[in-house]
Amino acid sequence: MVYTLPGVRLPTVPSVYKLGSNGSSSNVDRRNAHLSFFLKNTSHSRKICCGKSHEPGFPSSMATASENVLVPGTENDESLSPTEELEVPEIVSDDSQISGDLESSEIERGVKIEDEENLVEISSSTETVREDSSSVVPGDVEAKAEGTSDSTYESIFDETSRVKNRVVPPPGLGQRIYEIDPLLNNYRQHLDYRYSQYRKLREAIDKYDGGLEAFSRGYEKLGFNRSETGITYREWAPGAKWATLIGDFNNWDPNADVMTRNEFGVWEIFLPNNADGSPAIPHGSRVKIRMDTPSGMKDSISAWIKFSVQAPGEIPYNGIYYDPPEEEKYVFKHPRPEKPKSLRIYESHVGMSSKDPIINTYANFRDEVLPRIKRLGYNAVQIMAIQEHSYYASFGYHVTNFFAPSSRFGSPDDLKSLIDRAHELGLVVLMDIVHSHASNNTLDGLNMFDGTDSCYFHSGSRGYHWMWDSRLFNYGQWEVLRYLLSNARWWLDEYKFDGFRFDGVTSMMYTHHGLGVGFTGNYDEYFGYATDVDAVVYLMLVNDLIHGLFPEAITVGEDVSGMPTFCIPIQDGGVGFEYRLHMAIADKWVEILKKRDEDWKMGDIVHTLTNRRWLEKCVAYAESHDQALVGDKTIAFWLMDKDMYDFMALDRPATPLIDRGIALHKMIRLITMGLGGEGYLNFMGNEFGHPEWIDFPRSDQHLPDGTVVPGNNFSYDKCRRRFDLGDADYLRYHGMQEFDQAMQHLEEKYGFMTSEHQYISRKDEGDRIVVFERGALVFVFNFHWSNSYSDYRVGCLKPGKYKVVLDSDDPLFGGFSRISHDAEYFTSDMQHDSRPRSFLIYAPSRTAVVYALAEDEFEPIDAEVSTIV
Repeated sequence: MVYTLPGVRLPTVPSVYKLGSNGSSSNVDRRNAHLSFFLKNTSHSRKICCGKSHEPGFPSSMATASENVLVPGTENDESLSPTEELEVPEIVSDDSQISGDLESSEIERGVKIEDEENLVEISSSTETVREDSSSVVPGDVEAKAEGTSDSTYESIFDETSRVKNRVVPPPGLGQRIYEIDPLLNNYRQHLDYRYSQYRKLREAIDKYDGGLEAFSRGYEKLGFNRSETGITYREWAPGAKWATLIGDFNNWDPNADVMTRNEFGVWEIFLPNNADGSPAIPHGSRVKIRMDTPSGMKDSISAWIKFSVQAPGEIPYNGIYYDPPEEEKYVFKHPRPEKPKSLRIYESHVGMSSKDPIINTYANFRDEVLPRIKRLGYNAVQIMAIQEHSYYASFGYHVTNFFAPSSRFGSPDDLKSLIDRAHELGLVVLMDIVHSHASNNTLDGLNMFDGTDSCYFHSGSRGYHWMWDSRLFNYGQWEVLRYLLSNARWWLDEYKFDGFRFDGVTSMMYTHHGLGVGFTGNYDEYFGYATDVDAVVYLMLVNDLIHGLFPEAITVGEDVSGMPTFCIPIQDGGVGFEYRLHMAIADKWVEILKKRDEDWKMGDIVHTLTNRRWLEKCVAYAESHDQALVGDKTIAFWLMDKDMYDFMALDRPATPLIDRGIALHKMIRLITMGLGGEGYLNFMGNEFGHPEWIDFPRSDQHLPDGTVVPGNNFSYDKCRRRFDLGDADYLRYHGMQEFDQAMQHLEEKYGFMTSEHQYISRKDEGDRIVVFERGALVFVFNFHWSNSYSDYRVGCLKPGKYKVVLDSDDPLFGGFSRISHDAEYFTSDMQHDSRPRSFLIYAPSRTAVVYALAEDEFEPIDAEVSTIV
């Protein structure tokens, strides 16, 4: 019998070994007693990787993964001896909820300047390094990628060994937050308690596990680890009464490899090499742990599994022992890019990144999508749904296997090749990591792992998120901390991700998970009984770990609550994130788009965009994947609705709805980038106004009350990105894409998002005009639906001759060419809008124009600014 997966044959080989008289396996050669998920060809090192897993009822629709040439390498992972003991001390945390008792009001950026006229300050961090005893791995050295530093370039081959020699800096005093935000003095009891809990954990980790660096290498102690003499497998399952390792390698015999338990609930077994020196478990074998639990006998995938696959026709996933031969392991060739000063993120999902109705692959994303992202002018790609998730329609947020990259899109080595290619292009790669909750799937995931509901999670109702139908981690549990900290380290070290977007942080930080709570900015909402201090301390620890071991790594937190200190360094008493997602902006745009043009308030827009805390950086976005999901609408669809189906071709006249929609789509995105923060995010396809919504393939859903939610007959038609629409120069989508590209390159040349100079000089509700300075640029937005203004005076700081550097009304962007790009605008000493100088312009209706001093010698930005070779 032969199983097949896309691109992989899975031959079933009869067992050839016999059990010893005691029922356990004897030390005989087990090489042929397995079902390998990877064919070995000794003549060359090519392999074809699986493209997607089969889901019952789903059509076999996929993209073919390209062949991947695997580069030989010489690195060997450190392994533990089979007798090494694992120390797991019990730590009982104090009550994680304490109250604050005084009212406060939100501080806005810490500077007393009216009308959101602010100066932005940027801070930096340093690293502490032990004596470097690393060695360079032999290999061909390629030319240094553009935009990377020499020090970064030299580090890529020996990064893992060098990171092991780093020390996470010790905790500071945690008191500077009171200088940054004096209102926090009213909540000292809570904040000092929080910081003391963090310090206690750091001290305990130093004492019992050798520090955060060693503690975060849990994957070298737990899960499968191979040494020169054999394979050691360990699993934390304190609720289990008996455990055994089963799989293809021992013909799934539960008596062959029974495990032993230590006093900390860790089960262990050592499998010596075969007589010829080959590993007892061949690469690609299916493996599981069978346990006798309080809930009965249970087969589980290892919590630390590095790869898992769903075979055709099967519902449960199988854990895969993934340990390819040295000559087949992917070796990174390109250095990490330098950390960008301003972050322009292209949010993406590998599976839906094809223009065809299929599940796309890592290989195709690498070859087809990454060059597009680079050409568009983004400097970071944020990838969703990396961690394995058995339910595709969960968008990757119901994780089942936290250390395994999703097998739907290819192999672990395919993902590494994708990231390496991104680095070659100068793109940093952020992972959308999920540590806020886990899938409630008991077959494939962590839920009820050892037969109890308290293994990894809070027991009872506190461990269940009713809206997400998922399990909630117990961040006060020692082994949960080891697991999650090691997970963050694993993705940075093994796969060379450059940072994370942490999902669902608001849900983590409060026991009410932000549900039914309207955060008003009153500090009592942040520092009271509803605050989960254990979770906040975990976030401090993981940021401490990431920035301590990978100083150039980026962390972005998805927090809608506005938690103070969120983006303040840990040594100063903060939570330690580098950026906060400015989620209020997208919600505000949806609110505004439901109104008539006459009801748009300029002051309301400006206030939402600039309402962020001093010294805390934000990633702004007009829309993300959330707004693109079925049941919601993208900005383009809000603006143009069904007219998008019939009037986007240039060979037919546009409707007023189309003209309005295209104009406002450009203006909304530019003002969001211009005022919203120090970073910017766009979900793939929205740059050109992708029509319709995202709808994952699904069947009818039968609810307990008898209601039936109609499915879509497992269709992939709306689970893809029609990049061909943005590329087609005969469609109006093309002009919108060209504008977004020009906008990204404008920021690349001027760096206005991270400029310390920001001044909003006009918010005119009558004229519907917004004027502001950011960096060396002057932005002018006319949101009026019909009024254009001649000789309109705008204030500025610097004297000289100004020229247009970006014009949303340019015909290239689908505009009407009402602005002359040859015109020169000379300042006068006439003060205007509290600015020392001013100049006169023409401001057409529904147009955004950006001006810069001509002395800077910047050319007008258009879409023809970069090419990919």
